[in-house]
Amino acid sequence: MPVTKQSVGVIDIGSNSIKLLVASRDEGGNLVPILQMTDETRIGAGISKKEPRLSDAVMEAACNSVSRLKAEAESSGAESMVIVATSAVRDAVNRNLFADRLKQATGIELRILKGREEAGLIGLGIGCDPGLGSLTNFYVFDLGGGSLEAIKIRGGNIEQAVSLPLGCVRLTEKFIANGEGALGITERVRLETHTREVMATSLFAFDLPEAAEAVVTGGSAAVARLIRETANPASSSPTLSVKYLGDLLSTLGALPLSERREFPGLPPERADVYPTALATLLAILRLGNFDRCMQSFYNLRYGLAARLLDI
Repeated sequence: MPVTKQSVGVIDIGSNSIKLLVASRDEGGNLVPILQMTDETRIGAGISKKEPRLSDAVMEAACNSVSRLKAEAESSGAESMVIVATSAVRDAVNRNLFADRLKQATGIELRILKGREEAGLIGLGIGCDPGLGSLTNFYVFDLGGGSLEAIKIRGGNIEQAVSLPLGCVRLTEKFIANGEGALGITERVRLETHTREVMATSLFAFDLPEAAEAVVTGGSAAVARLIRETANPASSSPTLSVKYLGDLLSTLGALPLSERREFPGLPPERADVYPTALATLLAILRLGNFDRCMQSFYNLRYGLAARLLDI
């Protein structure tokens, strides 16, 4: 179906990477992705500190990354652009300085999303996924580097949305003593216990009908699917079983960092935080008594694009 003339670019500055989506709207009012790119620039280092601060080197790298992605978006025909930042920038004590430097580099005002706003936009983005059109009651969990967004959708509407400090960069810094080694059983138990405690204090309720599905978004879930498809190209289903995720954690958690960086399908830049991401995701799924989840690529960027395009 042909797309309309209007197209928008969304650059999402996450804690673990910086991503671009250029999208338009077709004649049926559906969102149509035109270009997607990821720059593995991690700005969330130090996010677990009492007063996190973006270093000069990190700010320079982020500005360079965003400038490159902005140029790509413009080359692909984006007629308007929005740049947003999430947990790592939101929590940084020098976030305003970073916003000023980014505006000087790109000419665009940075929009720093609040946690609940981020969660709501992820929920909106999920609604654009054509593969989920049959779902009306379901949960969404978006695990990033700095935070986890948990969303409950009942009857097709967002009923509850929370943003929690459970990102994999944050928790790796907090709980993993030896970043070069394997994930110890004690560390794994501490991660899972902490995740359950934070979820409990958030008052997020698993009270949808029993058949409600869990949908997972964000890089951690996408990488789990990529690893499976790298090992078996024929397995393209978006469904990830809890057993598969548990087996993957057992395999990767037993490896030192040097060997994880060589693991097929696992981006080397994520190898240090990926066991933490899996342990956190598994704790959430087990807390909700799920035996599987559905992975979706539609999240924050899609929600922002949908709002800009009045979808």
